[in-house]
Amino acid sequence: MAQNPPTLRPDLAPRARLTDTPRAGQPTIGMVSLGCPKALVDSERILTRLRAEGYGISPDYTGADAVIVNTCGFLDSAKAESLEAIGEALAENGRVIVTGCLGAEPEYITGVHPRVLAVTGPHQYEQVLDAVHLAVPPSPDPFIDLLPASGVSLTPRHYSYLKISEGCNHKCKFCIIPDMRGKLQSRPAHAVIREAAKLVESGVKELLVISQDTSAYGVDIRHAEERGHRAHITDLARDLGGLGAWVRLHYVYPYPHVRDLIPLMAEGLVLPYLDIPFQHAHPEVLRRMARPAAAAKTLDEIAAWRRDCPEIALRSTFIVGYPGETEAEFQTLLDWLDEAQLDRVGCFQYENVAGARSNALPDHVAAEVKQERWDRFMEKAQAISEAKLTAKVGQRMEVIVDEIDADGIATCRTKADAPEIDGNLFIDEGTEGVSVGDIVSVVVDEAGEYDLWGGAGKGLGGGLRPDPLKGSGSFSFQENR
Repeated sequence: MAQNPPTLRPDLAPRARLTDTPRAGQPTIGMVSLGCPKALVDSERILTRLRAEGYGISPDYTGADAVIVNTCGFLDSAKAESLEAIGEALAENGRVIVTGCLGAEPEYITGVHPRVLAVTGPHQYEQVLDAVHLAVPPSPDPFIDLLPASGVSLTPRHYSYLKISEGCNHKCKFCIIPDMRGKLQSRPAHAVIREAAKLVESGVKELLVISQDTSAYGVDIRHAEERGHRAHITDLARDLGGLGAWVRLHYVYPYPHVRDLIPLMAEGLVLPYLDIPFQHAHPEVLRRMARPAAAAKTLDEIAAWRRDCPEIALRSTFIVGYPGETEAEFQTLLDWLDEAQLDRVGCFQYENVAGARSNALPDHVAAEVKQERWDRFMEKAQAISEAKLTAKVGQRMEVIVDEIDADGIATCRTKADAPEIDGNLFIDEGTEGVSVGDIVSVVVDEAGEYDLWGGAGKGLGGGLRPDPLKGSGSFSFQENR
């Protein structure tokens, strides 16, 4: 199971909507987007602005007049990956503009790569555009350069990330995101709904709501109501659910009011899926992290969520080997995981990050101990995942089709699976007439550790046919008559 979304590199561009053929003389820009989906949204906004100014978007290094590298600077390993990507772009193209989280440390970048044209920090869109203008002057043609209504997307056409806020008010000791991206800045609710509506009108079937702290949405603007929409996560989720697309909530901090989202999931307005970064379960470790130490109450909340919405899928991430973590504290985490029975789990070994307060904590855990604990954690998480997926064999469920390969095998996701980070459901036959982005009803006939399989003709007696109850673009397995 993947722990982080893969990077969107120029050689992976066929997955993205970058298929325009540049006109003669049109300046072109390439993009490498690293890190989390929030950075991907920043990349899309930059490209949309550039496209509106007449720039073409190049899917490779050699065809671009310059390359923008949107970096990640959260962990030292991510910084190393960003520096490597910058070096690769310099070697292949030579004209590179750097932005993103690592851009908050310009000397760190220029010390390794002094040839970069410019360095800007995270979500500094105007500065990026200024750097592009200097490196590659625009040459717009108002009669030809038409911007799609939905903007430029780096995700497949049928799903899109929807960023509702920037920054974070928490002060977790292992995290430097507030230093890089600032405090919480929520977008007006009506602006979020307007963007979401345009995406759905353009064919998006799934909206993935993201921010640094989704459940805090609107706190900084006092949950302002404007143009009929209130800036509160419950109201926003309800409004988004009325647009007719799947709505998936990411990075939800477990505040008490999260329970108000569960009825919306039970009603089908929002996908029964919560992505909550618990990070650990032992109260002392959580205290050292500067996170609320309420693991027992969290178990009560999880039980209540499942009581009110039995179909809910819970995803979370954890850190093992945090400074001072004892064997007993780690065992508490394993015991908690046994009781919580989370559906999707990711785990990271703690590592120092320049500027993080956790660096100064005593009793750092040895690398070999961190690795051993990570192995034990993932073994337990894998066993839980496999058991939960095995219980789904024989069930009928709706899935969204992400890809169909040359052999007709469809890679899909259930409502319990976010793109790139969770599992898949594969349909290995009977996919004639199905397209990427379709919503398909399938009976599960096999389960693995993280993935499911289903196929037409396996005890169903038929293939894929349009389901008239679901409207255009949706299919279900039906028996041949």
